Amino acid sequence: MRGGDVSLDGQVVVQKDTFRYLGSVLQKDGDIDEDVRHRISAGWLKWRQASGILCDKRVPQKLKGKFYRTAIRPAMLYGAECWPTKRRHVQQLSVAEMRMLRWFCGHTRRDRVRNEVIRDRVGWHQLRRNLPSIG
Repeated sequence: MRGGDVSLDGQVVVQKDTFRYLGSVLQKDGDIDEDVRHRISAGWLKWRQASGILCDKRVPQKLKGKFYRTAIRPAMLYGAECWPTKRRHVQQLSVAEMRMLRWFCGHTRRDRVRNEVIRDRVGWHQLRRNLPSIG
């Protein structure tokens, strides 16, 4: 057993760089990169589960926006109140959000529809307003 090792019932507990705790991914260095990636993946998982509704052209855009706000976005932002956010984290989350919004509006980046237009169609505002201050 080395100096910094922890043992439990005579067995050495393996040190990890990341681990999951209460649905969040904690990193040894205190950064949140892995947790942000995990939250974005969780958001896409919820999006895929609801893609039948979100991709249905008969469902109004505003209703899709409400569904997004109540089911998908909370999955993406779980634990965000505690994050020491940086601009790159906010950017990663914003990019994922806009991809989702564009997808269920039926537009791609090639269509050259501005983000503001997409947000207006679904009745939504920017992600930055809901995250803690950027450090």
